[in-house]
Amino acid sequence: MRQSILWILSAAIAFAALPDNSHAQAKLKKIRVGVPSVGVANIIIFVTKEANLYAKYGLDGEVITINGSGIASKVLISGNIDVCPIATPTVIAANLAGSDMSILAHTMPGVVHALMVKPEIKRVEDLKGKKIAVSSLGSLTDFLVKSIAKKKGLNPDRDLTFIQMGGDGERIAALKSGVVDAAALSHPGYGAARKMGFPMLWDAAKELDYPWMEITTRRATIKSDRETVMNYVKAHLEGIALFKKDGDFGRKIIKKTLRMDDDELVNESYDIFSKAFITAPYPNLPGMKVSFEYVATTRPDVWNHKPEEFADSSFIAELDKSGFIKSLYGK
Repeated sequence: MRQSILWILSAAIAFAALPDNSHAQAKLKKIRVGVPSVGVANIIIFVTKEANLYAKYGLDGEVITINGSGIASKVLISGNIDVCPIATPTVIAANLAGSDMSILAHTMPGVVHALMVKPEIKRVEDLKGKKIAVSSLGSLTDFLVKSIAKKKGLNPDRDLTFIQMGGDGERIAALKSGVVDAAALSHPGYGAARKMGFPMLWDAAKELDYPWMEITTRRATIKSDRETVMNYVKAHLEGIALFKKDGDFGRKIIKKTLRMDDDELVNESYDIFSKAFITAPYPNLPGMKVSFEYVATTRPDVWNHKPEEFADSSFIAELDKSGFIKSLYGK
C-alpha cells in the first residue's frame, strides 16, 4: 500500500513538471494572414508557416486563401484578416476612397508574370475582342494586363473582356479548354502553359517597372498593436532568408503548396524567385509611379498625393538599422 502511494505521488510530481503546452500555445498572439492566390510569389507565407517562424515570434499564424487582391483588400479593410500582400494600385485606390491600408514592404523588385495566349494570337492587336483570364477584377493580374495593353496601344476597357478565374490552375484550365483566349499567369503557371504549347505574348517584368509582393496591413492595426505587426514582419523576413538559403526546403514547400510533381518547373521556379526576393525589402516609393498612373485613369486626384502616404517604411528601417536583417544571413 505504501509503495502504491509513493508511486502515485511520484507520478503526480512528474506530471506537474511537464511543460504546459496548452498554456504556451495560449500565449501566442493570433494573426490572420491572407493569400490572394496560391503561387510561388506568395510562397514565403507558406515557408514561414511550415518552418514555425510565426510561433518563433510569438504568433499563431492562420493562413487564409482569398481570391485576388481586389477581394483580399475588402477582407483586410473589414478587419477579418490582419496582413496580406495587396497589390499597390489596389491599396492606393482603396485609400483614396477612405480606407487605411499601408504598405510595409515590397519584397520583390519586379513582377514575375506573363500573358499566355492561344497559338493563333501572334500580335498584341490580335487581342482585340478576346477574353482574358485574371484572378479577379482589381487584382494584380487585372492591373498588369490593363497597364501593358494600354502601353501597347489598346484600350483595355473597350478592346478586352476580363474573366475572373481564380488561381493559375483555373486560368490554365480555362485557356486549355478554350473558355478564354489568354491568361495572365505567374510562374510556374506560365511555364506549365508553355509546355502545353501556349506562347507568351509578353513578359510583364520586361514591360513594367513595378515593385511587387507587398506586406500590407491597416494603419489602425499598426496603431493598436505595433508589436504584433513587427513580429509578423520579422517572421516574414526570416522566411525570405530561409527560402533563399535552403534550396531543398524551398523546393519542398513549392512542391507541397502548389502540389507540383514536375521537378523541372519546381527548380525553375525556385531559381527565379529565390534570386528575386529582397533581403531588406523597403517600400519602393519611386517604383510606385506605375501604380499612380494606373489609378489616375479613374482617380486623377491621385497626383495630389505622395507615395509616402500609402506606405510605412519604419518597420524595415528599424530591422535594417538594428542589424536584425544582417543576422538572418550571418553577416
